[in-house]
Amino acid sequence: MTAYRTRSYSALSSFILHTPYFLLPFMSIYALKSRFQSLLRPFVRWLHHVAVTANQVTFTACVISVALGFWLINAPRALFVLIPIWMFLRMALNAVDGMLAREFGHKSALGAYLNELTDVVSDAALYLPFAFVPPFSWQSVGAVIFASALSEMTGVVAVMTGASRRYDGPMGKSDRAFVFSLLALWVVFQRTLPEWAGWLMWAVALLTALTIVNRIRAGLREAAESGTSPE
Repeated sequence: MTAYRTRSYSALSSFILHTPYFLLPFMSIYALKSRFQSLLRPFVRWLHHVAVTANQVTFTACVISVALGFWLINAPRALFVLIPIWMFLRMALNAVDGMLAREFGHKSALGAYLNELTDVVSDAALYLPFAFVPPFSWQSVGAVIFASALSEMTGVVAVMTGASRRYDGPMGKSDRAFVFSLLALWVVFQRTLPEWAGWLMWAVALLTALTIVNRIRAGLREAAESGTSPE
């Protein structure tokens, strides 16, 4: 037991020492993706076996997201409980389509477009119902939707500069899904939110803007280190 604890402390110390201190609070939930994928791998094998394609999974997740988002605009607030449930399932489906593409030969040019565009559309649709929940506003929710789309575009543009697709935080797609799931549960159980809660949406927008900056900086640094940065 002592040896195990020593190894654990050593690993934690190494992580802290090799991670800039100002980045520790900004680690993205995306970093947990690899562990999540290992749990889904048997299901992915089964989907491949029954001839379900990555593009079908991607498109289906987008259709459900858009339908759910628009339906919740006029639905009873108690049904906002569906948002965290679907956010989790959608995250699983996003991992599934990626694994089908990489591990089972489902990669395609169309799939690359679908993967990026449907994510932005789905995010916008799922955030939209909150614009109808006081004290959130069209302005704050719109700012989050705009910043979210821009942050994903920034991650993709990194590839054009010679870097990899950037998923840096602190407010990446998975992080936003977590935050909006908590907000949805708050709406369900409290119904009437305090006025100061409106500032939380602006905070999400601000952190998403910081994410854009982090992705640009990380992409430029990676491109410079690889020597492939365009002139």
